[in-house]
Amino acid sequence: MTFKKPVKRKYMLGTTPVEMLKRTSEALGGPELYIKRDDISLLAGGGNKSRKLEYLVADAMRKGADTLVTCGAYQSNHARLTLAAAKREGLKCHLVLSDPTGHGRSDKDASGNLFLDRLMGADKILLMPKDTNLLHALDEEVASCAADGLQPYAITLGGSNVLGCLGYVDCALEIAAHEISNKVEFDYVVVPVGSGGTMAGLVAGLRETGSRAKVLGINVLMKKSTHEPRIWQLIHELADIYKVGRAAVQDDVQCFDDGLGPGYALPTDEMTEAVKLLAEKEGILLDPTYTGKAFAGLISLIRKDFFKPEDKVLFIHTGGSPALFEHQEWFVTGRE
Repeated sequence: MTFKKPVKRKYMLGTTPVEMLKRTSEALGGPELYIKRDDISLLAGGGNKSRKLEYLVADAMRKGADTLVTCGAYQSNHARLTLAAAKREGLKCHLVLSDPTGHGRSDKDASGNLFLDRLMGADKILLMPKDTNLLHALDEEVASCAADGLQPYAITLGGSNVLGCLGYVDCALEIAAHEISNKVEFDYVVVPVGSGGTMAGLVAGLRETGSRAKVLGINVLMKKSTHEPRIWQLIHELADIYKVGRAAVQDDVQCFDDGLGPGYALPTDEMTEAVKLLAEKEGILLDPTYTGKAFAGLISLIRKDFFKPEDKVLFIHTGGSPALFEHQEWFVTGRE
């Protein structure tokens, strides 16, 4: 099977824009920084999962599904966008969510993505305890749907299976086209790494195009010892099943724990600095869980002189700004 784009994009605006972060580059005194605005999409609130959902929802509909079932954290961008895609297609949607920190707001008080899930009328939201095995809970909910006579389609955490990765092969093709049309070659592409599918698709796609850009993943969920083998496995699957990324080598998978802090969805001073920096210098909103921590990791690498001053570095903005409203105290009155 060879890689094919969706027949028609439903959830993306087309090629997302690339902008130069001139003021931020000057403030940091480091390399020439750019940002790809994958926070912009046609689904509610925008975000990078829209690319994966182009493929996953199309597959669900081809298979006759009437219910999308997925999982994530209380403030999951992926869950919000999966629900939005379901609404677009007239499908039901069940969300299996847990609070990874154990100190999230109560259900009644929750803001951000969980509020939006309720606003869009999710058919079912299962709020699970902190230590829930979400993939196991997802399987149980799929089985429950089937027992109730529904036709469920399971979408794994972050949409990061090999089919979902094709959305970021698309993104890689856009980056390579931008390099050609604008006569600019990126030295590095920096991306947040949660479930890993975004980075896997980028590595496979960029190697397929012949771009020399090196993809750097900034971990926001787990450490590199866990992430790197997972991403390399996805790249292998892309090569085997869709014949894309066959030129990739294991050294193409390079992740950093700079920015992770004490763990997933837990705040750091560096994340707060990064979010404020982009907001004040560029009018661009990062989020506290993914892009804020990833940009903090990028800043850390700059300050460690990882990059040359003349390097061109493209940051992938994966979205998530609704979560800012759940955690205003981290930015306005100080962390509690």
